[in-house]
Amino acid sequence: MSDSLTVQGVQALKALGLNYSFVLDDMERQAFVRGLGVSLQLCLLTIPGSLAVGILLAALLTSGRAWLASPARAFVEVTRNTPTLVQLYCAFLVLNMLITQQLRDWGAGPNPLTPFIWVVIVVSLHKGVFHAEALRAGIESVPTITLEAARSLGFSRHQLLVRVQLPLAVRFALPSLVNNLVDLVKMTAVASAIAVGDVTYQSIMIWTQRDNVLELLLLILLWFGLLTWLVSLAGRWLEQRLRMPGYGQ
Repeated sequence: MSDSLTVQGVQALKALGLNYSFVLDDMERQAFVRGLGVSLQLCLLTIPGSLAVGILLAALLTSGRAWLASPARAFVEVTRNTPTLVQLYCAFLVLNMLITQQLRDWGAGPNPLTPFIWVVIVVSLHKGVFHAEALRAGIESVPTITLEAARSLGFSRHQLLVRVQLPLAVRFALPSLVNNLVDLVKMTAVASAIAVGDVTYQSIMIWTQRDNVLELLLLILLWFGLLTWLVSLAGRWLEQRLRMPGYGQ
């Protein structure tokens, strides 16, 4: 019954000038669905990864110690001012090759860093610097009177950061963080540049055989539109959940 409905659906779309006959081919259909799963995995890994990088860098930038803040600032400036795709190529084609060669020299076996892992690392680091800037601005926006009250209670610098500044900074920076995460979801499409089998790469493999570029691009747009909408929805929910009267909300 479901196969019959699928065939009818494909034929109906064909009458409209849209060629979705690839869904009737088991191998191509499974490859596309696999690509959707890989794209989702990239998002689920890079979102927490980038947030962790952002928190770490924000802590370094606001540490008050030049030997920590200066390297962090240099990393932020270089990373945010160079294209993600160039960073991915440098990491995969240069660093990956050097690591592989070194492991071979040591007799330590094959390189465990797959193209998928390199995408997660590069995208997490790239978007993490934008999170860091948003969090840094949030940390610096915490009212002085709040910090003085916390110090009067005997909070150490570490406790002040973890228990006071970061929780408030997240609330201040949340709209910017959500925008960064929406951009991150779209950025995962660069994975296809190094042959990671995400939805973009699988679609390219299909349309080279069937010449249905428009049809697959529409599906890619719908998929990323769905993912970014879900991230935006979660962000709006968090903004309402973490709203604090008296702190710019």
